[in-house]
Amino acid sequence: MADPDDIRAWQRLDAQITTSGRLEDRDVARLADMGVRHVINLALETHPEALADEGDKLAAAGIAYTHIPVPFDAPDETHFRRFVAALEQGAKPVHVHCIMNWRVSAFFYRYHRDCCGMDEPAARAIMARQWSPDGHDRPEAAVWAQFIARS
Repeated sequence: MADPDDIRAWQRLDAQITTSGRLEDRDVARLADMGVRHVINLALETHPEALADEGDKLAAAGIAYTHIPVPFDAPDETHFRRFVAALEQGAKPVHVHCIMNWRVSAFFYRYHRDCCGMDEPAARAIMARQWSPDGHDRPEAAVWAQFIARS
C-alpha cells in the first residue's frame, strides 16, 4: 500500500517509521493495512482535533498504542525519555503523531541527533520538513527552541 497523501503532514522517515499530524477514524484501518504495529501519540487527548478513544480503536485493529501527552507549551525531558523508550522498545513498524506533526518533528530532531548520532544539519533538515521553532511566531516557539537545544 502506498503512503497516504491525505493524512495531515504525513512523512515517512524510513521503512519502519512514519509520522503525521492528527489521525481520523478512517486512518486506523489504513495504518493496519500498511502493517503498522504500534502508534505513539504525543498530542493531548483533550485537543479538539484529537481522535476520540484512539487507543481502543487502534487496539481493535491489532495495533499497540502508547500515549505520551505533551503539552504544547511545556515539553520536558520526561516526555522525551518516554518517547525514546516507546520508540526503541515498541513494535515496528511504528507511526508517531500529534496534531500538526510539530511535536513529533521536534522529538525526532532530538532523537536523530542525540540517540542516533545524526549530524545536526541533517536532523534539522528532517524537522524543517514539518516546522522549525526558530523564528516561528507562535508564543510557544521559544519553549520548543529551548527543548530542541537540550542535549
